Amino acid sequence: MIVDIPDLLTQEQLQQCRQALMQAEWVDGRQTAGHAAARAKHNQQLPPASPLAVQLGEFILKTLGNHPLFMSAALPLKVLPPQFNRYQDGGDYGNHVDSAVFSVPDSPHRIRSDLSATVFFSEPGEYDGGELVIEDTYGPRSVKLPAGHMVLYPGSSLHRVTPVTRGARLASFFWIQSLVREDSRRSLLFELDQSIQQLAQTDPEHPSRVRLMGVYHNLLRQWSDT
Repeated sequence: MIVDIPDLLTQEQLQQCRQALMQAEWVDGRQTAGHAAARAKHNQQLPPASPLAVQLGEFILKTLGNHPLFMSAALPLKVLPPQFNRYQDGGDYGNHVDSAVFSVPDSPHRIRSDLSATVFFSEPGEYDGGELVIEDTYGPRSVKLPAGHMVLYPGSSLHRVTPVTRGARLASFFWIQSLVREDSRRSLLFELDQSIQQLAQTDPEHPSRVRLMGVYHNLLRQWSDT
């Protein structure tokens, strides 16, 4: 399941983040890549422990917790602190699959990467290339969203970022461990939840709404890892 989440950030929040990222000190992205991924990765990143990365990451996590579409689609149990990257001057990231498990910085805990996420900070017209290409069930899907928007997709997906030949592509990326491990089950719950919400808007007193809510929660109870 690939889900576009529009307007994660307001215009004011977006401008504040962009200004900070424009003035940031970037390092070679291969420093944070595994041995195999480093050969395909050609970008720059903020050092994960830098004060700016920590500050912006905490801000994004707080924003996610208040966003109903993200909560419905991801059913998050744990979220790895967001990181930040920049692609320019032909930078790209070849085909790869994200690691299955990540260590949480400065803790003994680990997170299973059920979902990958990218938040865009650059407008599509500000750079050429830089599409996030995700190999979906029905073939490759190219994603290049407006600034402030986010895309969620399965961590198990083969994906890549095409070369940026003009301008710069600024983004945040991170991983989520969901309450529901299996993508097909999570997709069913998402569709059911969206249908319940739509019914609540059109006919809130309809008796089927309560029954559907019961089905949703019973499925979540059955499929949840916790």
